Amino acid sequence: MCICFFFFFFFFSKWWLMFMFMLLVFMFMFLNSINLFYFSNLMNYLGMDLLSYSMVLLTLWICSFIVVASFMLMMEKKFFSLFLINLIILLMSLVLAFFSMNIFYFYLYFESSILPVLFMIIGWGYQPERIQAGIYLIFYTLFVSLPLLLGIFYVYVILHSFSFLMFKEMGSLLLYFLMILAFLVKMPMFIVHLWLPKAHVEGPVSSSMILAGIMLKLGGYGLMRIMKLMLSVSLKLNFIWVVLSLIGGSIISLLCLHLVDMKMLVAYSSVVHMALVIGGIMSLNYYGFMGSLILMIGHGLCSSGLFALINLMYERLGSRSLLINKGLLNLMPNLSMWWFLLLSSNMAAPPSLNLFGEISLLMSIISWASISMLGLMLISFFSAAYSLYLFSFSQHGKILKGMFNLKSVSLREYLLLLAHWFPLNILIFKVDYFFIWS
Repeated sequence: MCICFFFFFFFFSKWWLMFMFMLLVFMFMFLNSINLFYFSNLMNYLGMDLLSYSMVLLTLWICSFIVVASFMLMMEKKFFSLFLINLIILLMSLVLAFFSMNIFYFYLYFESSILPVLFMIIGWGYQPERIQAGIYLIFYTLFVSLPLLLGIFYVYVILHSFSFLMFKEMGSLLLYFLMILAFLVKMPMFIVHLWLPKAHVEGPVSSSMILAGIMLKLGGYGLMRIMKLMLSVSLKLNFIWVVLSLIGGSIISLLCLHLVDMKMLVAYSSVVHMALVIGGIMSLNYYGFMGSLILMIGHGLCSSGLFALINLMYERLGSRSLLINKGLLNLMPNLSMWWFLLLSSNMAAPPSLNLFGEISLLMSIISWASISMLGLMLISFFSAAYSLYLFSFSQHGKILKGMFNLKSVSLREYLLLLAHWFPLNILIFKVDYFFIWS
């Protein structure tokens, strides 16, 4: 398959890569011979269940539209071929990470997926502090990945296997902290979240789409897989992470209300959504796990779409500031509908997947402890508030006098926005599929 990619990639048009990705998506989507109730073997150490299946489908979908979103790199001849090779390597490492039935291979691909993102930020980012953002990304992640590796070897010493299928309760306090921290930083959890806004703001649209769409989900995926090892310790200590996430989510959603950089605002809203996902997973509840899976997919599509939309404005106005991106309702009324549709999904309005995910997570976290309702109320209220803030400030107000020429929105860009919004709102009709994974 990879040889086919490179063949088309070098000998035909640059758009062939997107067509190949989309072909993979549709082949993969209609792969109905696989029983997704348990791991089905694909190869020696590769397998998939519903969790892996949905994550890989999301990865293929978003990677195919990253090619569409990065059209300006091709127009301006900014090493587009190199960019596509980097994207293929990233796609391969993410797909292999989600397909791995072996925790050591999962760790290997989990860590190797950071490098292509780092190259995207440093190589194709357009801000002066992108090297610092890359260092933040690498050091936050690597600082906690060595403990994870030690934890994996400890599991091997006790269980004599790396396979997810062989996992059983181990009840070790040390193992709990070794295994869990790497995934919490990746999510990212409040306090260890500072690398994320930096990476989003300094990087190009492609790195933002991949980070928001898929990389954050690696943390949630890892937590769901390893929770089986430490159930007895988790029952005693998980309240730490739930409380921290609820308090952190409330603070950050309040913080979003005074941000002026649109990309920074969407980046911080990702931290708020992931706080709910951490709460759902840590409640060790069936509804929590299912709600986390639904919200991760919903957030991946919605956040990626918002970054694409903000980039679309950045290409025209040369700024992401709300002080300059004003009065867009008069300037570009054809895009105002897309702002509304994506921001309403971001605040979990029906019929988006985010709504169903958040309802499941509310049930899960409130059943875990009714006092958590306070934090959830604040998060829900301020999530709606910052989405409305972004919409009203960008669409209304006086148009900046300095804008003279503005190119219209192309069919490619409408397709890009539709591709994010359509599955996000149509999947709610088949939401029962997400509830068969356990």
